[in-house]
Amino acid sequence: MSDVVVRIVGLEVHGRHGVHDEERILGQRFVLDLEMTLANDRATTSDDLADTVDYAALSDAVAAIVRGKPVALLERLARVVADRVLEEPAVRAVVVTIAKPHVAIPHVLDEVSVTLYAETDES
Repeated sequence: MSDVVVRIVGLEVHGRHGVHDEERILGQRFVLDLEMTLANDRATTSDDLADTVDYAALSDAVAAIVRGKPVALLERLARVVADRVLEEPAVRAVVVTIAKPHVAIPHVLDEVSVTLYAETDES
């Protein structure tokens, strides 16, 4: 068996997450990268969407999480996203990176991000 990795890179979603009131009131852009290791490589020979992850539908589900109920920490948001990704039957493990490109701190930087690795209990 070969490891198959499916990536969603640069998913941009407006959300209202953060510790400070202004972040929750105004909201901001979040950028997500998902790297999913599939449980098997069946899709490489079956050519059937049922044997892989539907990245269009999953992008919609993840975007709804980011647009949804606010959390204070990026770490918590990453866990909620990872848990949703791992509900996909074809996914064995996921690496979730969530970036805040316009974080309100008094220093010049490109972004602040959190990366979380999670896998199913069956791994």
